[in-house]
This record gives sequence, C-alpha cells and structure tokens, in this order.
Amino acid sequence: MSIRPVKRITQAQPTMEGAGVHLRRAFGFGDPSEFDPFLMLDDFRNDDPRRYAAGFPWHPHRGIETITYVLAGNVSHS
Repeated sequence: MSIRPVKRITQAQPTMEGAGVHLRRAFGFGDPSEFDPFLMLDDFRNDDPRRYAAGFPWHPHRGIETITYVLAGNVSHS
C-alpha cells in the first residue's frame, strides 16, 4: 500500500446540483486524478427542506459507487 502526501487543504465550496439542491462540495471540481479513486465529496447538511427537497432527477451511476454517511436524521434513496 502506498501513502500519498496531502497536496493542499481547501474549504468546501457552496454549489447547487440536481434540481436545485444546495450543498457544499469539498472536492470534485477540477482535475479528478488528484482525488483518485474518489470523484467528489459533498456535504448536504441543511435544516431547511426547501434547500434540498427538490432532489435529483434520475441519472445513472455507471462505474461508481455512491456512499451516504448520515451524521443525524435520516435519508431515503429511491
């Protein structure tokens, strides 16, 4: 197993995805090879349902695995 050094520390950036879901993206902008094997890391933390209730229209996840890590509350994947 090889260990890679930390290249830089950055702050998550506010952005919107899907049908207008507000989130903060820690990484996933720019060159994906910097984060290989990961593609992106999004933080959906929000207490206002209007900022996430629209969700994400159907889209395929081919060749990737989605991981959801719930810190509090609940989530439903359909």
